[in-house]
Amino acid sequence: MLTGALYRLYERRLLTEVQRRPAPRHLGLIQDGHRRFARESGLADLGEGYRLGADRTEEVLAWCSDLAIPMVTLWWLSTENLSRDSDDVTAVLDVIEARMAAWVRGGIAERLGMRVRPIGKLDLLRPSALEALQLAESATRHHTRILLNVGVGYGGRQEIVDAVQGYLRDAFTSQEPPEKILEGLTPDAVDKYLYTYDCPDPDLIIRTSGEVRLSGFMLWQSAYSEFYFCDAYWPAFRKIDFLRAIRSYQLRHRRFGK
Repeated sequence: MLTGALYRLYERRLLTEVQRRPAPRHLGLIQDGHRRFARESGLADLGEGYRLGADRTEEVLAWCSDLAIPMVTLWWLSTENLSRDSDDVTAVLDVIEARMAAWVRGGIAERLGMRVRPIGKLDLLRPSALEALQLAESATRHHTRILLNVGVGYGGRQEIVDAVQGYLRDAFTSQEPPEKILEGLTPDAVDKYLYTYDCPDPDLIIRTSGEVRLSGFMLWQSAYSEFYFCDAYWPAFRKIDFLRAIRSYQLRHRRFGK
């Protein structure tokens, strides 16, 4: 266990090392472990785990800004999470609504120049959560330093289905023959209908909590992403964990299947 002084020294050393090399252009974050953190920390209210996780999210976004990472996609709630106990889902949505409002009111969005864009099956959310996300998107549309995709009601399989449906819907409208429509159904065509259609694929995806899987996160876009799995629960994710992940990515030789 590092003491405070040693921790700060190690953190500065890591930061100096990371700043010598290019940072990812697009970072994916699977923020896992809120409930386990709350239970193991003895918190009476599981919602406190989500609130602490939101605090950590703000810190991590500031760290991304320091490294000039221009795009971040985070996963706050999956489509599968929506089937959890109603109190649990309510706790997550309460935190999302509160943070979206706080970010807009001269908070982190303005400070970091961050554009917020919700992605996922947003129609599955309760109206107040949907309104908070849409207001954040509208209020931050002019920001250009960081694009933040906020996955809420997000699932990678559903994203692919939605993309293919979007392609077919437009193709049917054009009244092209079936053979022509099928010929046009290529990876490049599907790309244009993804939630993150205007973003490069994520260079690095970080998952916390010790789980070693994607669980449906950006299934299409992550074909050639690098992955980093961290044992820390998301609310306990430290800056040295973040910097270690970035350093690990920087030291890898990416071949993109070649």
